[in-house]
Amino acid sequence: MRLKRTGMMLLTLLLLVMPVALPMAHGAKASEKGVHSGKSEVVYATLEADGDPKEIYVVNKFLVEKPGKIIDYGPYTRVENLTDLTPMERDGQRVGFVTSKDLFYYQGTLKDRPLPWDIDVSYRLNGKSLSPEQLLGKDGKLEIRIHTRANEKASENPFFENYMLQISLTLDPEIFQHIQANGGTIAEAGKNQQVTFTVLPGKEARFVVKADVRDLEMEGIQITGIPPTLSIDIPDTDEMTDGMKSLSDAVQGIDAGMGELNKGMAQLQQGIEGLHGGSKKYRQGIRELEQGSADLVEGSEAIYDALKKLSQSLGGDAGSIDVGQLKELQKRLADMAGGLRQTENSLTALQDRYAKAYHALDRSIAAIPAQEISEEDIRQLKASGADPRVVDQLVQTYTAARAAKDTYTAVKGSFQAVNPPLQEVTRSVREMRIYMEIIADRLGNSLDQTDLDESMRKLQQGLQSLSKQYGDFHSGLVDYTRGVARLSETYGRLHGGITELKDGTQQFQTGMHELHHGTSKLARSTRGLPDQMQSEIDQMVSEYDRSDFDPVSFVSSKNKRVESVQFVIKTESIKKEDDKPKSGPKEEGKRGFWDRFLDLFRG
Repeated sequence: MRLKRTGMMLLTLLLLVMPVALPMAHGAKASEKGVHSGKSEVVYATLEADGDPKEIYVVNKFLVEKPGKIIDYGPYTRVENLTDLTPMERDGQRVGFVTSKDLFYYQGTLKDRPLPWDIDVSYRLNGKSLSPEQLLGKDGKLEIRIHTRANEKASENPFFENYMLQISLTLDPEIFQHIQANGGTIAEAGKNQQVTFTVLPGKEARFVVKADVRDLEMEGIQITGIPPTLSIDIPDTDEMTDGMKSLSDAVQGIDAGMGELNKGMAQLQQGIEGLHGGSKKYRQGIRELEQGSADLVEGSEAIYDALKKLSQSLGGDAGSIDVGQLKELQKRLADMAGGLRQTENSLTALQDRYAKAYHALDRSIAAIPAQEISEEDIRQLKASGADPRVVDQLVQTYTAARAAKDTYTAVKGSFQAVNPPLQEVTRSVREMRIYMEIIADRLGNSLDQTDLDESMRKLQQGLQSLSKQYGDFHSGLVDYTRGVARLSETYGRLHGGITELKDGTQQFQTGMHELHHGTSKLARSTRGLPDQMQSEIDQMVSEYDRSDFDPVSFVSSKNKRVESVQFVIKTESIKKEDDKPKSGPKEEGKRGFWDRFLDLFRG
């Protein structure tokens, strides 16, 4: 009771001083033109629970530089002074007010004014689409789908391109459990869980929130539209571009090395082709020699027997010797010597071809780079953005090249061991050929002598000596033919390996050519990598940096000196009627100075 009496006294006092207070509040003259240094707009919008627009009002704030009358613009259906009791004028889209304050606030209500964003909210419960009203009090698995895009009804829409959206859902954990929000963050907000999504300027976005719900109710979704709050400083990219340049230079080096390796592989292929050709001829010659070894031994044995018999038969007088048989023998010896000369020439040619093929192979294998490429080098190359297929080919080629080089090093002794036996075989054939020629020549000379007895005596002595020497030669020839048989068998396996090596290097050369083509393409694409990276950074910064955006009025293009515009948007809550607040922020905002003052004295 005492409080009410005190209130009545204060109310009486206020009524007494009101005539004085109002002129003081109106200290500025309506005839004087006021000036403001800047204004800001906060756009409050209420949406239906599914995102359909409901109502919009704007709170305008002015920084007053000179008291007096200030003109603002906007298609308001209603305006309200939030600073003092000074009445406001509204004529069409022209709004006038008089103020002497440093700060002045007024609220304007808009109708049919499209927001910069088209916001759509839909709900699915247990896989079925339901309206917000149908969801109330339900249980099950809920999906809330939010879709934001540019509003086509907003003819001039700089805010969509330059403003970011922050979308927040406040969820009661007693109702919402097992919350999932792909692309969003979930944080504690008092006793509730808050899910937040961010939409970058100029981007269309879709979000889905999933949860298990029980007796469904939920607060409205809050959406804030503001300029990007974080300032994007262009980073110092010198170190990164230097690293990219090093990578680019390394790729150029790899390409150059692959070019040299490709040339070396071509030389290797040529050398192995020559080696295979010579080996094929050598194998054929060895086989022919092996196949003729039996005839050669048999013929040599016949010659040896003939020499022994001839030597023994010459023990008598000259009249008992059949000169015709001696001439036939001399002819056969000459023919055998000629055949051995052909064999000697073939072996000499084979030895020369083998030596050239071996040296070509050795040079080609030596041309394969011996540098080690570590796993870290390969990992960095894969991380550089190069074509993975080309990188895999490069790794496979490097591995194959290393394997070829290591294998050759391991079997190099076998290649070196081929030439000495060839030389020994050639030398033996040469000796046989010389022996045959000596025998034939001596026999021919003996038959031409007039003193046949003396000639036969000398021939007998020569044949006895030659028979003994030929016996040694025949034993060596038998050993030699056995060795030829073993060599033919062994070299058949060696030639099979050379054939496989030829086929493998041919495939390898084809792969190497393709790989070099790939590394050349990679080198061309990475040559400008530092500049390309810098360009991408600049593009990314320009895409998200809105620091150069000059704010414009959401309400009217006639409004100048606009320093900031913000959007505060909220959907209707899904709640039971008893739980809904009887007066929202808008009603509180409509309450003037006088209403708020009287609240102090209401019981």
